[in-house]
Amino acid sequence: MSVLKPFKTIPELFRFITLDFGKNQTKPVFKHKVDGQYVDISYSEFYERTELFALGLASMGVKRNDKISIIGENRPEWVYSDMAILGLGAVDVPLYPILTSETIEFIINNSESVGIIVSTQFQLNKVLKIRENCKKLKFIIVMNAMDLSGTSNIFTFDNILNKGTEFKKENPNYFTDNLALSNEKDICTIIYTSGTTGEPKGVILTNRNVVSNVLAAHDAFDFGATDTFLSFLPLCHIFERMAGYYTALSGGSTIAYAEGIEKISQNLAEIKPTIMTAVPRLFERMYSKIRKNVESQPAKKQKIFNWAIEVGRQYKELKRMGQTIPLTLALKHKVADSLVFKNIREKTGGNIRFFVSGGAALPRDLGYFFEAVGLLIIEGYGLTESSPVIAANRLNDYKFGTVGKVLSGVEVKIAKDGEILAYGPGIMQGYYNNKKETDAVLKDGWLYTGDIGVFDAEGFLIITDRKKHLFKTSSGKYVAPTPIENMFLASKYIDQFVLIGDRRMFISALIVPDYEALKEYADAHRIQYTDPKELVHAKQIYELLEKDLSQFQKKLASFEKVRKFTILENPFSIESGEMTPSLKLKRKVIEERYSNLIDDMYRGLED
Repeated sequence: MSVLKPFKTIPELFRFITLDFGKNQTKPVFKHKVDGQYVDISYSEFYERTELFALGLASMGVKRNDKISIIGENRPEWVYSDMAILGLGAVDVPLYPILTSETIEFIINNSESVGIIVSTQFQLNKVLKIRENCKKLKFIIVMNAMDLSGTSNIFTFDNILNKGTEFKKENPNYFTDNLALSNEKDICTIIYTSGTTGEPKGVILTNRNVVSNVLAAHDAFDFGATDTFLSFLPLCHIFERMAGYYTALSGGSTIAYAEGIEKISQNLAEIKPTIMTAVPRLFERMYSKIRKNVESQPAKKQKIFNWAIEVGRQYKELKRMGQTIPLTLALKHKVADSLVFKNIREKTGGNIRFFVSGGAALPRDLGYFFEAVGLLIIEGYGLTESSPVIAANRLNDYKFGTVGKVLSGVEVKIAKDGEILAYGPGIMQGYYNNKKETDAVLKDGWLYTGDIGVFDAEGFLIITDRKKHLFKTSSGKYVAPTPIENMFLASKYIDQFVLIGDRRMFISALIVPDYEALKEYADAHRIQYTDPKELVHAKQIYELLEKDLSQFQKKLASFEKVRKFTILENPFSIESGEMTPSLKLKRKVIEERYSNLIDDMYRGLED
C-alpha cells in the first residue's frame, strides 16, 4: 500500500494522521508497557498530548528554529516531544541514551540547544554534571514524574502539559497555526553521528530530506494500516526514526515499543508484529539460540532439523527465481514447515511478514537460513547523511549478500577508486557549524559516502567495505576486512572479531569468544576452570579456534588468511569506548588499546 496521503513536511503528516485519518480509527496508533502490560494510545490522545506539550514549550519562549535536545529510550513521550518541537517550527537534536556527560555537553553546545528533554533521573544526573558549561541551555524537562521541588528551570513532562493547558486558554489556535507554517525547506533535525574517529558531527536534515526518504520507502515496500511495527532500535537513530516511526505512521500502521533488547523475545510474543526493523546482531543472536537448542536435542531431531532447513532452502530458491516447484518438494516443504519452521516463527509472534535489516552488513548465510524457515530479512543501505536509505532489497526482488537496488529518486555512481557517491533529495544540507567536514563529503551535491562498493550485472549494490577500513599489507596487498570478519563471525565460538594487518607482513586477529559456547565445549572435554575467562588462556581452546579458523578461511587468498590471533577476555563495548552507539567498532581505538598484544603476535617475525 502506498502512503495514505502525500505530504511535504513532518508537521503536515502529524496533522493529517491525527485529525483526519485518526478520527475514525478504533485501533491504536501506539502501544507501550505500563505496569507490566501493553496499553493502547489513541490518535486523539497522541494529538492532545503533543499539542499541550508544544504549547507548554511555547509558554517558555521556544520559537521557530530553536534547537531542543532529546535524550531518552523509545517511548510515547519521545514521539510527543519530537512532534511538538517540529510543530512549533523548532529543531530537535536527538541523543543516544548511552552517551557520556562529556559528549552530551559537546552536542548541546555545538547545536546551541536552548533546552533538553531527558527520560529519567539517570539521564538528568548526566546533564546536571555539565549544565553550568552549557551557556545557552535554559531549561531541562524530565519525562518521568518526580519531585523537583527546589530545583531551578527543571520541569517534569506533566509540568509542561499543565503550562500548555494554561497557554491554550489565551492562544487556542497557536499550535494549529504553527503546524500550517511548516515548510519542506525547514530544518527538521540535527543528528550527531557517533563517528569511529573524532568529535561527533551534526547532520542537518530538512523536512524535504526526511520526507523524500519516507515516500521512497513506501514505493519500495508493501505495508499499511493492518500492520503492526515493533520498535526497539533507538529513535535517535535516523534508520528507526525514518523506517520504524515516520514511515510506519504515514502508512497508518500501529507502532508498539519494545522494552529493550533483553526483553525482545517476550515483546515479540506479546505484540505479534508483522514488521520489525533491526540490525544483524539481533539475527545473529536468534540464530545462535536456535542452533544451541537444536544441538541439545537427540541426534534424530537434529537430523530432522537439518533436513528441513535444506528443504526450505531448495523451496525458497526456486520460488525466488520464479521457477515451478515440483510436487514432491512442495510436499516435503509442507512437512518441514509443520515439524520445524512453524515453531521458529511462533517465537517471533507468528505474524512477521518481513524484517528490515540495516546499520551493518547482514551475513549472507543468515539471510538464507531465515528465508528457509519463512522469515524474510530485507537488507538496505544508507547513512545518516542520506536520511538514511540509499538502496534496499525489495520483497519480490532481493539478493542476499547485496543491499538491493537504488531507491526511487536517488542516484548512485561508483568513483574510480570504488567509493559510492549518492545524489538526491535525501542528501543532507551539511554538518552543523562544521564547513570543513561538510566540504570533505559534499561536492556538487554528491555525497561521498566513504563506502566501497560495486553494482552486479542485475543492478544490485554490493558493499565491500569502508574506504578508511581498507588497509595494505607490507607486501603491497590491499585487504577489505569487513567481509572476512563477517565470515569468521559465523563460528559459534566467536562473538567479536577484528582483523589486523595494516602495513604488516601478514594478517592477524583479535578474537572475543562466545563464552557460552566455550563453556559447553570445556565441560564436554573436561577442561577445568573456575572462571570462564580462564578458558581464554587454555591451550585446548586456542587449538579449537585455530582449527575453526582454518576451516572458514579455505577459500581466502593466501595474503587474506589469518596466521595468528589473540583471544581477549572482555568484549568490545560502547562503555569502554571501543564501539560507537550504533555498534560499529572503533578500529583505531582498539588497535591502540591492544597494541602490546598485537605487537606480540608479530614480534620476531617482521623487520
